[in-house]
Amino acid sequence: MDIGEVYHFLFETMPGIGVLIGAGVVLSIIACIILERKTRKQFRNHAKTEDDWSLFGDDDDEEEN
Repeated sequence: MDIGEVYHFLFETMPGIGVLIGAGVVLSIIACIILERKTRKQFRNHAKTEDDWSLFGDDDDEEEN
């Protein structure tokens, strides 16, 4: 397999572009998982305060006011 054939497949065909996009998504997800685990280890003893916000938990509080 020649480098030119690999280049042609990855950048000039639809399945090749799909492979590039899929690989980018997979690498991004892996990086997110690793960084999330490191953050949870670093802030494992963090107590919630009034100033903390949650992406998923604040909707109920706003509807009551």
